[in-house]
Amino acid sequence: MAGERPVFQIVNPATNEPGRKFEGITGEEALAIARKAHKAFDGWKRTSFEERARLMREAANVLRRRADEFAEMMSEEMGKTLADGRAEVLKCATGCEFYADNAERLLADEMVDMGGPKSKVVYRPLGTILAVMPWNYPFWQAFRFAAPTLMAGNTAVLKHASNVPASALAIEEVFKEAGFPEDVFRTVLIPSRDVKALIDDDSIAAISLTGSVEAGKQVAAAAGMALKKCVLELGGSDAYLVLEDADIDKAAKVAAAARLVNAGQSCIAGKRFIVLPAVREAFEQALVREMETYVLSDPKADGAKLGPLVSVSARDEIHEQVERSIAAGAKLLTGGKVPDKAGAWYPATVLTNVKPGNPAFDEEVFGPVAAVIEAKDEAEAVELANNSDFGLGSGVLTRDLARGERLASDELNAGMSFVNINVRSDARLPFGGIKHSGYGRELATFGIREFVNIKSVLVEPA
Repeated sequence: MAGERPVFQIVNPATNEPGRKFEGITGEEALAIARKAHKAFDGWKRTSFEERARLMREAANVLRRRADEFAEMMSEEMGKTLADGRAEVLKCATGCEFYADNAERLLADEMVDMGGPKSKVVYRPLGTILAVMPWNYPFWQAFRFAAPTLMAGNTAVLKHASNVPASALAIEEVFKEAGFPEDVFRTVLIPSRDVKALIDDDSIAAISLTGSVEAGKQVAAAAGMALKKCVLELGGSDAYLVLEDADIDKAAKVAAAARLVNAGQSCIAGKRFIVLPAVREAFEQALVREMETYVLSDPKADGAKLGPLVSVSARDEIHEQVERSIAAGAKLLTGGKVPDKAGAWYPATVLTNVKPGNPAFDEEVFGPVAAVIEAKDEAEAVELANNSDFGLGSGVLTRDLARGERLASDELNAGMSFVNINVRSDARLPFGGIKHSGYGRELATFGIREFVNIKSVLVEPA
């Protein structure tokens, strides 16, 4: 645990050139911070919802004031376009306001009629919650955890991804600038190897992780050994059914938007498009046309729709998956070539003739690569969609809304399903998955109740 402090180096994905360096802290220093957050919990849990809401609304104000600054920061750290970065920061502000407005109602005591003693269910904070967060949405991932966690009366410690140290520190700064008490929200700049010691420490009550399946397994194992609750949001390979009655041009626009959100670097993103034979050719042509409108651009340029991937190594991994998919029988319709320039660039890519057993079908492709899969009928389309280790998002593209709603509600095995719109997260709806996409929920009522003690109280007259 003790020893030299780690150094976190930013590398600009658009140029592959090094940027700022940040000195981290030792494992012992991280434990000391967690214990301070635990000590701060005793006072914070006693604050009123009104006071917490006042501070959370001020955090939203800080986010709005500094949106351009934070968007620039994300662009330099992980390649997000400025437009997407601004939108992400404003989404964080909206999420803060949602919980400021609704936390007291969502956590209100609930009376239970037992025909005798006074009986109720109450929701009380657990303590200090550790968040282990990824780089792809540096602000939103952290705030969708932090807003409900703090509004519930918990304190929080954030261990962010190692390649977004500026964002990690900026998030703590937002809460400080908003006036939150000292140590209620803290960031620790530590490598992943130091996370287990935090999980094991008595200062941490529970853990929330968004990340890879492997990271989820490691955190779940550590949390299990420590007998601490964890919420896991992991990978996804979201399937969309493209039915024979779909509006093909609209379907292609939805599909491209769902696939290329955040340059394809999103757990919840349309990745497999399962098409019925009558519309396969038309859909492929329309999808290629739409994907090709997403031109690789400087992420800081006006109107940029598709920037670089997070790193050259990540880009090379995506390209290797594409090449293995083609070798296994997939056909390349567009993209699939590494540009001859510095930076982590990869074009919008469409593969067809993808089948189970092909990497583009079986694996999560965390980049701008769409896989088209043909199904003979609706039943086989559902079977193919559900033939995945993942179960985060899903979708249906059809003119028949009742049919789409039925398939989305009853047939697709995923935590979320969308009809005729691209996959997304929203503070008003629970967010999470099944199977290897994790367990537990973030956002909405379910998210704020993940890290509370759901306590039964009975009062019998003396």
